[in-house]
Amino acid sequence: MDDRRQPPLIIAVIGGSEPSKEAAAAAYEVGRELAMRGAIIVCGGLGGVMEAVCRGAKESGGTTVGILPGDHPAESNPYVDIPIATGLGYARNAIVAKAGMAVIAIDGSYGTLSEIGHALGDFKPVVGLGTWTFSTIEGEDTAVHRVNDPAAAAEKAVALAHEHRESAAEARS
Repeated sequence: MDDRRQPPLIIAVIGGSEPSKEAAAAAYEVGRELAMRGAIIVCGGLGGVMEAVCRGAKESGGTTVGILPGDHPAESNPYVDIPIATGLGYARNAIVAKAGMAVIAIDGSYGTLSEIGHALGDFKPVVGLGTWTFSTIEGEDTAVHRVNDPAAAAEKAVALAHEHRESAAEARS
């Protein structure tokens, strides 16, 4: 019997620093939905999608972690509970993607694209809400689980995170 404590459910939310109004509203709702499901949100800790998801989570009693690119925790948005200053610039994107048991990508530019790449490269499940699409020579790449609304994004990410956690536990035993 394994007496180790189950780790907390951590979902990474990634997205653009200058999102549309619609994407910011979706991020806010994703934050609320994740908090209501007991997830801890980890993100890049700055503005845009990151701030909106943190605000939604905080207003629903959730916990937020910001993996910051700079050297100063005070650079985080006001809704980050735990600011982690890395001094790594964009290299911190790998940490954000690795920290979650699943990743939700909302909107986004090239920084978001790099985080998606890191997550998929580590075989982390990625849920996409109005974000990047990919194709290969064979056609559309379906590695990102597409959803159309914030509640579906949170539900899918939590389910995939539980599956990912279980398969990782089986691999360790």
